[in-house]
Amino acid sequence: MHIHFIAIGGSAMHNLAIALHKKGYQVTGSDDVIFEPSAGRLAKYGILPAQLGWNEDNITPNLDAVILGMHALTDNPELLKAQKMGLKIYSYPEYIYEQTKNKLRVVIGGSHGKTTITSMILHVLNYYKGDFDYLVGAQLAGFETMVKITAEAPLIVIEGDEYLASPIDRRPKFHLYKANIAVISGIAWDHINVFKTYADYVKQFELFIDTIQPGGKLIYCKADHDLVKVVDEATADVEKIGYGIPEHLIKDGITYLMPEEIPLKIFGDHNLMNLNAAKLICAQLNVNNEQFDAAIQSFTGAAKRLELLVSRNKTNVYKDFAHSPSKLKATIEAVKAQFPDRKLTACIELHTFSSLNKDFLVQYAHTMEAADTAIVYIDEKTFQHKKMEPFNKNDVQTAFKSNKLHFFDKPEALQDCLLNVNFYRTNLLLMSSGNFGGLDLVKLARELNIEA
Repeated sequence: MHIHFIAIGGSAMHNLAIALHKKGYQVTGSDDVIFEPSAGRLAKYGILPAQLGWNEDNITPNLDAVILGMHALTDNPELLKAQKMGLKIYSYPEYIYEQTKNKLRVVIGGSHGKTTITSMILHVLNYYKGDFDYLVGAQLAGFETMVKITAEAPLIVIEGDEYLASPIDRRPKFHLYKANIAVISGIAWDHINVFKTYADYVKQFELFIDTIQPGGKLIYCKADHDLVKVVDEATADVEKIGYGIPEHLIKDGITYLMPEEIPLKIFGDHNLMNLNAAKLICAQLNVNNEQFDAAIQSFTGAAKRLELLVSRNKTNVYKDFAHSPSKLKATIEAVKAQFPDRKLTACIELHTFSSLNKDFLVQYAHTMEAADTAIVYIDEKTFQHKKMEPFNKNDVQTAFKSNKLHFFDKPEALQDCLLNVNFYRTNLLLMSSGNFGGLDLVKLARELNIEA
């Protein structure tokens, strides 16, 4: 089998390319830009394109399939030639289904918590040395790549994103997997460049439920009122299983599952709900509650999800992927609840299309109220790059409903501010799906003033 990837450098795309290479397929690819770690990983397996750019000569009649990444445009010359030649063109979720249609498919959907729930399930299955395939949106400890597809594994666990499948397939990715067992962790409006209204966004989850195979199972968060309404009104032939926050105890900065007082390395109501979702899925995969509890104690979290950078002198510094309003609020409240005797400085970088839309910005109202000090950072270059009108401090304070909120648009100014604060007994939470204008967050965390 010879598979060609158009836009091979993407996070999911390069991992799928490696998975197929390891399966014994001939894999080629192209892209106009490939960043690390994608470039290094592709080079390790000998499938890094020799040259950057698009080349029609890559498209030949002997190709068994072309997989099209979201980064490519509809007028991509390789795509146009493949279409003209009548070659089979897949989006990566389509191809994942093609490779796994004879397996049990577990699909984790929802606006938040998908990566963590998927990671928890994989951690537990790996703990017991299960045979499974997977697709997850973050690098996990104990897993070399983010995608694994084999001929032998009887099941696959898939993180099911609601974003579009490809430039020529405008369906949400998670509609294409046809789950046997599914999770919906919650619904909070996102991707407003595609789903212009909240109602349109919610509709995608209604349609997702309809893609669950007859007789399948839907595990859903009962704490989300809008989701409960969607599930209650769904007529699909599926068993509906709800979950909430498990009984727990917080003692000396550690969360314990009750009643057995099982210590966890994670914390926060949102993570505890994620844990319950993972536990219910694992129960469907013949891992009982006692086995799950034994395995989950060693789960430290997915990359960039409340990732501890520094812990010193009663001060913790965390990096987190939170960027949407619901994730921002949940993450701040989790850290504050875990360490009630410490102050909290919370800093969010806004840089996605949705968060930089003035109509959407109001969704952030009151999301940072639990923080003692709230900081919003937007790199001025982001507005220039996206050709959008920049926000000023008043715009941000008005949207967040906080006149105490601090605002920065230059990384140097943000760094200077943080380095001139005494963080003794004060946790710092740095949240972004970006990189704070290129700041070295580990170095910054180590240089903070944390003296009594």
